[in-house]
Amino acid sequence: QVQLVESGGGLAQPGGSLRLSCAASGFTFSSYTMSWARQAPGKGLEWVSGIYKDASDTSYADSVKGRFTISRDNAKNTLFLQMNSLKPEDTALYYCIRGGKVYDYRGQGTQVTVSS
Repeated sequence: QVQLVESGGGLAQPGGSLRLSCAASGFTFSSYTMSWARQAPGKGLEWVSGIYKDASDTSYADSVKGRFTISRDNAKNTLFLQMNSLKPEDTALYYCIRGGKVYDYRGQGTQVTVSS
């Protein structure tokens, strides 16, 4: 069965960095566009970034453009999100999702909290 397991969340100070990872299994990882999405307390799910199956194309929400970088390692079935210059408004539960803004599976999420 499809499994997406996120890790790497935690507490960061404003201006700090975190790197999220997502270990994928149960499907041919290299055949799918993958994305990250987030959900802040009291808000809906927000798509953050996506990467094409061969990493030839990436896209970002305006709110994270220039600060976050998505990447993938198809040999290791792993998706990454490097988050720099973190802001308090980046605080959310971050999900790894299979697909783009329309998706079919997501992981259980990893919490990112940005606070001084």
